[in-house]
Amino acid sequence: MLHAEGSLLTVDVGERSTDTDEIDDVLESFIGGRGVGTKLAYDRIPFDADPFGPENSLFFATGPMQTSNMSFTGRTNCTAVSPLTDGLISSNAGGFMSRHLADTGYAAVEITGESEEPVIVHVRDDSVEFEEVPDLAGATVPEVTERVTDRDEDLSAENIAAIGPAGENLVRFASIMTTETRAFGRGGLGAVFGSKNVKAVTFAGDSPPEIDIDPVQMDVHREAATSDHIMKRQGTTSVTDYANEVEALPTRYFSELSFEGVDGISGDRVEEKKFEKGTCSACAFACKLPTKDEARGVETEGPEYETVMSFGSNAGVDDIVDVMQSNELCDTLGLDTISAGDVVSAYLAAEDEFGNVDLIHDLVEKIAHREEEGDLLAEGVDRVHEELGVENWSVKGMEFPAHDGRTLNGQGLAYATSNRGADHMYATFYAYEYPLVDPDSAFEPTGLDDKPPELVRQENKRALEDCGVVCRFSRDMLNAERFEALFDADFDDLLDIGARVIDLERAFNNERGFDRADDRLPYDVDGFDAALDEYYGIRGWTEDGTVPAASGSHAPADD
Repeated sequence: MLHAEGSLLTVDVGERSTDTDEIDDVLESFIGGRGVGTKLAYDRIPFDADPFGPENSLFFATGPMQTSNMSFTGRTNCTAVSPLTDGLISSNAGGFMSRHLADTGYAAVEITGESEEPVIVHVRDDSVEFEEVPDLAGATVPEVTERVTDRDEDLSAENIAAIGPAGENLVRFASIMTTETRAFGRGGLGAVFGSKNVKAVTFAGDSPPEIDIDPVQMDVHREAATSDHIMKRQGTTSVTDYANEVEALPTRYFSELSFEGVDGISGDRVEEKKFEKGTCSACAFACKLPTKDEARGVETEGPEYETVMSFGSNAGVDDIVDVMQSNELCDTLGLDTISAGDVVSAYLAAEDEFGNVDLIHDLVEKIAHREEEGDLLAEGVDRVHEELGVENWSVKGMEFPAHDGRTLNGQGLAYATSNRGADHMYATFYAYEYPLVDPDSAFEPTGLDDKPPELVRQENKRALEDCGVVCRFSRDMLNAERFEALFDADFDDLLDIGARVIDLERAFNNERGFDRADDRLPYDVDGFDAALDEYYGIRGWTEDGTVPAASGSHAPADD
């Protein structure tokens, strides 16, 4: 079976030390990416680790596809204990950093410990350098990038994973940013960086592993280049109008399911502001959205559909340029746009200020710097909803994306079962209920009958994609037959790897106290408990949502 090649580099930023371990057994069992990150986290992070403590580690991991020429492979995985959910979380970011990580020759890089001074870690194939940067305290993501590239002309924004002031100030939904506008977005991984006093990590080298990949990669690449897909023009915002029509677009802090001002924030409006093509490393699909509005001096990448929801309909905003500005602020300051937009919308609901754009942008700044009411909102909806006097729109502490589960009931179940919390990318079950797939594979949006088996399969497939670190938008071009050719393995065996990743995530979270009580929604769906029982049964978990026995070993805290 094809898998990532290389060793694990451990970088202790407190001790200013490095260590290298062979992890061939982990790579052979879990391929790369999220699987390798999850297994390493399970084995090396104490179950009782404080997300902000030195014992929490971040694992950057690549996969075998990042040394290929195939589209949809310009992504990198990062895994750690989340300050937002308090459970294990993996996030992957697009852009161009993935191949620079692969060029170091390492399959995974662990960042652990806690530095006394702000530091940038430079990882090379033959060295690791610790650059103390006290002058970058409070610096934005572009400022950090400029400092790095000015210092080393061989580096660009593509080599860098950085945080802004939000990460430094331990905002629980701070992002790690790469290429300035691509985010390891959900779950607060930027705050884990901040807790370690790490402003950035750079990757560079000339030692990529040699991996033999099936020629089918070129078929995928050719189809990505030649397909006439609306996402090439509008990205994920192409679904905005349709989600609104079927009443799956959260509006005014989830109090409504459609938005009368949708035309002002639709995919057409985004397309009008797009001024050039944007892509990720080696990808011919080019679905990214460089946008600008010269009249107001706004230039950003995006917004994507989730940001259109969180800073648009959910905040009562009907002007795409206002949403673009929110998107730009979050990228610059290092914030997850979904959680940031939702917690801002919660504040707007509490103050009856929907549509107040000046207030919205002021709150984003205050959240990133933990100033005034921003200090409260930086904790996230789950921790502040009672003080605000609003409903708790989160699962496992994570704020909701779009694709509303009150209309798309299978997606609602998927939010509940996800080990990450309310994350639409964990299963992408919404695609089967709009539907965005072949009608023969689709489900009626209402009800949960027959959905748990397909939900399990889709979660397993998403985990498999994350092990290979393959983009979700490869859906139409990477079928089971092509997966088998690329990974040189039976597709059902590959799905079993995905299932084992999910079991390990769940087992880790169980040790931290997660159980069935955390697999809940803030609204009722008919048949939910029975569907949850069926889901647990298929996974082989107990009726309380726990894994009977997890594979692998675990390192005690005092090892």
